[in-house]
Amino acid sequence: MGDADDAPEILYARGVTDGLPVVPPTADRVRAAVAASGRDGDELIGLVAPGLGRATVERIAINAVLAGCRPEYLPAVIAGVEAICDPDFALVGVSGTTDAVTPLLIVNGPARQALDVNCGAGVFGAGWRANATIGRAVRLVWANVGGAAPGVISMSTFAQPGRYSYCIGEREEASPWEPLHVEHGFGARDSTIAALAAEAPQIVVDAHHRAARDVAATIARSAEAIASHTQGDLGDTVLVIGPEHARTIAGDGWSKADLRAFVWERARAEIDGARVPKFRTPASLHILVAGGAAGRFSAWVPGWPFPGAPSRLVLKRIVQR
Repeated sequence: MGDADDAPEILYARGVTDGLPVVPPTADRVRAAVAASGRDGDELIGLVAPGLGRATVERIAINAVLAGCRPEYLPAVIAGVEAICDPDFALVGVSGTTDAVTPLLIVNGPARQALDVNCGAGVFGAGWRANATIGRAVRLVWANVGGAAPGVISMSTFAQPGRYSYCIGEREEASPWEPLHVEHGFGARDSTIAALAAEAPQIVVDAHHRAARDVAATIARSAEAIASHTQGDLGDTVLVIGPEHARTIAGDGWSKADLRAFVWERARAEIDGARVPKFRTPASLHILVAGGAAGRFSAWVPGWPFPGAPSRLVLKRIVQR
């Protein structure tokens, strides 16, 4: 370590890493990644804010190699880059906010198995190469191509560990409801990535109740702490239901729409002495099932938590050409 010929040290000195060691993006490695995408290296995928850098397939591949991606991950990384470049994601604002948001990526469809994306136990944690490196690659594209350098453009007061990588899969097989991508108009056999400018997950524990209404009430009450109990009118937010909670809720005949409507109605903020809706609309709540089979937990993943914040959940198809 520290030798002038050590590639990770040189790349760190150039400011193109996230502080962790990286894989040197040799020409052979980059070519293999581009080839796995089935696209031309100079194809433009998007302009990455805040600097509007040109995210070509080759530049995305370079960052994917840096992140440690296998070549076959590149279509998923490209879809993630497409998602954060979508105007609805509002990457310009996300890049400069003082809040602790970063792109949360959610994988749906057959790509979950094909790429071995973790959807189960420890879904937000370490141990799976696909989750770790796909999320990391999109984050590096944002920094290296878009110019969102920490402390220079990115002025988050605290930031969060998800700024290294923040990528999960939906555990569709454990869900009693249709998956996230199908709700948004994709086919069940389509592979997609969803992106949300998101804070760290907030775990909800309810190990006692065995009725849908009681578990949903716990989840709704927990939502009142997002940002603060005085903060309402929140935009897009992800609610991750653990499989045990999902079985309890669906076992009483509740649909995902029932859960969404109940939580929206019950979750309230206190503003000027009045209790007002915590979320802007019921549609602001995006519900999916993920996590381990054991444990009566769910999790809130707050989006950009300020009234009027324009960042929305964006879904893109993973295309293998």
